[in-house]
Amino acid sequence: MFKIGDILMLEPKCTSQKEKFNCMVVEMGTDCFYTDFPIDVETGKIGFLMDGTQFNVTFSNEEQAVYVFESEVLGKVKGRIPMMQLLLPEAETFVKIQRRQFVRLDVTLDTAIHPEHSEFTPFRALTENISAGGASIRLLKGTAIQSVSHLYLWMALTLKSGEIHYLRLKSKVIRVTENEHGNMLLHVQFLEPSKNDVQTLMRFIFEKQVDFKEKRLSCLT
Repeated sequence: MFKIGDILMLEPKCTSQKEKFNCMVVEMGTDCFYTDFPIDVETGKIGFLMDGTQFNVTFSNEEQAVYVFESEVLGKVKGRIPMMQLLLPEAETFVKIQRRQFVRLDVTLDTAIHPEHSEFTPFRALTENISAGGASIRLLKGTAIQSVSHLYLWMALTLKSGEIHYLRLKSKVIRVTENEHGNMLLHVQFLEPSKNDVQTLMRFIFEKQVDFKEKRLSCLT
């Protein structure tokens, strides 16, 4: 139900801390699968989960349905990249859930805002943050789109591989707020994004988390 390249969220069980980790599937086995080492969502640091650690795994499939299942760390593997070997239970044990909280990343991206019909003239703006489920966008004062309920967000995301993905995301306007600096923020939710769009956003955010971690480490050395 998931494949190589998909991003998973791991939430350890039996712990007082509400930790969340992102990782990417790199190999599939018969009763197991392999991921790169997970990244802590809050700190951006690599998480070293001990063998036997049990956790819930959350992912979305091709139809955008979200599932969760229980797994555990079976061991570490030295390959082309360091990997974790995780238990893959029977698909019948997967539980479908109704809602997912995506990881939100504070990042500035150039984006174009287009109307659903012709309610306003398209304009360019910068994001304040983004997730696989929505975004917050900085608006110039006087931008009058408060009465608009739907719009399209256009952006280009460059991955570490050099691939450039052009996204056109139909979005629902949630609200317009003002932050502590007096800047107006447009908050939108992506409406039924494709599987590829969600995976591209999640991979972009995952890679940015890794970049931020490496930059912090280089500043300490």
